[in-house]
Amino acid sequence: MASHRKPRQRPLSGGSVRTAATIALAGAATATAFEGTSQADPRPTPAQIKTEVDRLYEEAEAATERYNGAKEQADDAERALTGLRDEAARKAEQLNTARSALGTLAASQYRSGSLGTAVQLALADDPQEYLAQASFISRAGERNATGITTVRRKLDEVSKLREQASGRLADLRTRQDELAAHKAEAEEKLGAAKRLLAKLTAEERAAYEAEAPGAASAAPAGQAAPAPPPPADGSRAARAVAFAYSSIGKPYVWGATGPGSFDCSGLTQAAWRSAGVSLPRTTYTQINAGRRVSRDQLAPGDLVFFYSGITHVGMYVGNGQMIHAPRPGSTVRLAPIDSMPWAGASRPA
Repeated sequence: MASHRKPRQRPLSGGSVRTAATIALAGAATATAFEGTSQADPRPTPAQIKTEVDRLYEEAEAATERYNGAKEQADDAERALTGLRDEAARKAEQLNTARSALGTLAASQYRSGSLGTAVQLALADDPQEYLAQASFISRAGERNATGITTVRRKLDEVSKLREQASGRLADLRTRQDELAAHKAEAEEKLGAAKRLLAKLTAEERAAYEAEAPGAASAAPAGQAAPAPPPPADGSRAARAVAFAYSSIGKPYVWGATGPGSFDCSGLTQAAWRSAGVSLPRTTYTQINAGRRVSRDQLAPGDLVFFYSGITHVGMYVGNGQMIHAPRPGSTVRLAPIDSMPWAGASRPA
C-alpha cells in the first residue's frame, strides 16, 4: 500500500545556503536599481557646480605645476644623460687609442729580442751603437709604464662615466613616471570639470565665467575693464609687463610656455625671459626666485601668487590688476588681484 505521508524536506547544506543568499541579494539589488531609475538624481544647482568646478580647477592646476616641475627635472636629467654618454664615448675613443699605442710598443719590444743586456753588449759588433739602442729601449720601457698607467686611468674614467650615466637614466625614468602620473591627474580633474560645466545652460555658463576666480575686471556695460598702461621706462620689469600685455587673448594650455599659448607659470616665465631674466618653471619655485614683497609694496612686473599651495601666479601691472593665464578654456587676461586667495608676491632680480 503506497504511503501518503508528505515527503520529508532535506535541510540546506552550507553551499546551498550561500547560493540562496546570493540569489536573494541579487534580487534585492535589482529591485533597488529599478527603483533608483524611477527617480532621477536631482540636478545640482549652478552654485554647487561652480563650487565643485572651482575646486577641480584648483586641484588640476596644482597637478599641472607638479607636472611642470617633473618635466623640468626630466629635461635636466635627459640633458645630463646625453652629456655623460657623449663624454663616455670620447673617453672610450681615447682608451682605444692608448691601448693601440701600448700594443704597438709591446710588439716593438718583443721584436728587439729577449737576450739579456750583458750578452747583447758582448755580442754587439759596435758596442757604442748598442749602448745607444739600449738607452732607447730604456726610454721605451718608461713609455710602456706610462702607457699602462694611461690605459688604467682611461678605463677608470669610462667606468665612472658609465656608472653616472646609469644613475641618470634611472633618475630620468623616475621623472618620466612622475610626469605620466601628474598628467593623468590633471587630465582627470579637467575632464570632471568639463562634464560638470556641460550641465549648465549657456546663460549659466556665461555667468560662471564672469564670476570665476581670476575673471576679467567688471566694468560698466559697453566699457572695457580698466587697464593701467604698461610702464615705459625701458627697465626689465617694463619689458616683462609689455610682453604680458602682448599676450592678452592667447589661450591657456596646460604645460605651455608660449609663444602661442601659456599656462600660468609659463606666461610669467616667458615674460621675464623676454626681459633677459631666467625664472624657474613652477609657481612654487618662482615665488622664491626673487625678493619677497608685501602686498602694499607691489610694483608692475612683480609676481603675485595665490592659494595656500601656491598653485597660481600672475604678473602685477598696477592699480590692483594683474595679467594671468587663468585656466583651460580661457585666455590670458587682465584681472583684479583680489579675485583669488592671496599667497604672496616676489620681485624677480
